[in-house]
Amino acid sequence: MTASALILVIVAALLHAIWNLITKQVNGGLPFFWLISLFSAVLYLPVVIFQLRKEHLTYASGMLGIALVSAVLHLLYFVALQIGYRKADLSVVYPVARGAGPLFSVAGAIMLFGERPGIVAFAGIFLIIAGVVIMTGFKIGKDTAVMKGLNYGLLTGAFIAAYTLWDRAAVVENHVSAIFITFASIILPLVLLIPVVIKKHAEVKLEVRTHWKQVLAISVFQPLSYLLILIAMKTTPITYVAPVRELSIVFGVFFGVNLLKEKDSLKRFIAAGIILVGIVLLALG
Repeated sequence: MTASALILVIVAALLHAIWNLITKQVNGGLPFFWLISLFSAVLYLPVVIFQLRKEHLTYASGMLGIALVSAVLHLLYFVALQIGYRKADLSVVYPVARGAGPLFSVAGAIMLFGERPGIVAFAGIFLIIAGVVIMTGFKIGKDTAVMKGLNYGLLTGAFIAAYTLWDRAAVVENHVSAIFITFASIILPLVLLIPVVIKKHAEVKLEVRTHWKQVLAISVFQPLSYLLILIAMKTTPITYVAPVRELSIVFGVFFGVNLLKEKDSLKRFIAAGIILVGIVLLALG
């Protein structure tokens, strides 16, 4: 993995953890989600126009279809994540989702793209699983909140893997612009949620007045974090990018414990450390 790709993924991981922290703090509903899409569309539209003019891209039906599927997968991921944050702690949902994501992604990369991680990488996979188990604890059956966090975390991780594998094929195999893929995931929820925001226009106005700064921050960080990942995937296999991206787990646990004052800090820090070691082994393997 080149130094430039590593830097891109680390920055993306930090940005991802930050916007997840803000999302958890606001705990907003669909109007908040729609405002993020609106702000993001306004902010990134000039970049899309510049890219289209620079590369003289054509609006082929195949490219539009690929972008649409990507947008649907991203939408399902975000919905699952939002529900998870409403049902359980950030420092459970976030690490499980980000830990399951690379496991599913690596498995998919092996089956679909013929990537072959070595023994060291598989040792990293085992450590990530162990870290997730420690993170959720061994009292899953007794703790409803933890169980919900586990379930929604795994569901979110499945969607992470799905859009990661799909988008890798889009930007590498089909040469679809990374910014085009990213922008599609912004536009779809913006359009689909119009009936909701019309019905809840008063709530939309309230969100703008009270949380416009948070909306603006997420609108910048969310698309940018994934755009950096897509750029890195153009030159680096998923079996490297997906695991290293999960450095965001460590950031997420730190934020959850120190800023949101969530419980079981020692256990979650130990688990985050184990996951981090697993990620390093995956990257090296």
